[in-house]
Amino acid sequence: MSFWDDDLRRLMDEALVPGAALAIVRDGQIAELASYGARGVQSPAAVDEHTVFDAASLSKPVFAYLVLQLVGQGKLHLNAPLGDSIPGYIPADPRSSSMTAEHVLSHSSGLPNWRNPDYPLRTHFNPGERFSYSGEGFLYLQRAAEHITGEKLEALARKMVFEPLEMGRSSFVWEARFHDNRAHPHDAFGIPALGNKPAEANAAWSLQTCAADYGRFLIAVLDGVGLSSDLARLWLMPHVEVKHKGAQFLGPSTEDVATGVAWGLGWGLEPGVGTFFHWGDNGPFTAYTIGSLRDRAALAVFTNGASGFSLMHDIVARFTAGARPSFAWLDHPRPDSPVRPAPRAGLTPRGEAARPARRRPRAGLDAAEDNYEGVAQRALPALG
Repeated sequence: MSFWDDDLRRLMDEALVPGAALAIVRDGQIAELASYGARGVQSPAAVDEHTVFDAASLSKPVFAYLVLQLVGQGKLHLNAPLGDSIPGYIPADPRSSSMTAEHVLSHSSGLPNWRNPDYPLRTHFNPGERFSYSGEGFLYLQRAAEHITGEKLEALARKMVFEPLEMGRSSFVWEARFHDNRAHPHDAFGIPALGNKPAEANAAWSLQTCAADYGRFLIAVLDGVGLSSDLARLWLMPHVEVKHKGAQFLGPSTEDVATGVAWGLGWGLEPGVGTFFHWGDNGPFTAYTIGSLRDRAALAVFTNGASGFSLMHDIVARFTAGARPSFAWLDHPRPDSPVRPAPRAGLTPRGEAARPARRRPRAGLDAAEDNYEGVAQRALPALG
């Protein structure tokens, strides 16, 4: 049996990941749509290529694609200050007005990933100075794009991305039609977790999609569909070198570290090996995508378990050979790592996982998720 049919199932069992779906692109075409496991431990229907997952931060390249189309239409300019479109978006922070779409898409805006008491919403360094991963920047650019076009993100995405690319099971907001075939969230120990059904679009993390749809998007990336040759080149060329470990780095500049990672416009890059990548982490949903223009090949992986990243090293190694600077930079655990992710269930005094006496009924979790709709959308931001 192949890795996909044998070893992957074993790795999923060991990592307590109930389900996974993959899209594999070779020679610019879908070569394989593979799916394994269940949509949920209490909803044991099988995952397939149309099962809807939280894409988490795999939302960002899709939004970048939309922005670049707006640039191509002359409606938005990569180097125009966003403050010209929506003045005062970040009060009492004048330098934030100089931020541009290029700064946001290359994560050099100076904004935190998500505002919190330690890192309030303001620029923590001059825009363009260096890399620090920021979901807040994408939300700022989303608001600017919505203001300029007079349309909400979901309407723009449907018109400019989902319909042209025939991504029929994708949306930046939750849709009731996804209920019939959706992946349910699980924590690091495979226990059903509370998910999120976004009622408001967020460019940084709210994309709902399936493996088949994201595979179509990756083909568009490889072909530069809908973009001029110059914009397609800018999308996947380095705009800022990443010179520190970890995604967010807002403190004082320290000694540079060679990471082998750079950032394009919405895509992470491994310039030394010629690949683009992105990861997604909404807690109980994890995802990863990687591709190569030279090889005209790409891969997307979606899982419905918080331990899903422990699978990615082996999956990507079967897809493409060579070292992965992005994995070393992100420092995600390997399947043989002695350190397990901390369980949501809490710990006993001895440090063991405290499993609940019985699992909550699936209907209760569904009701809780339904009640969650409409809550402020940054309450559960993407971790990656």
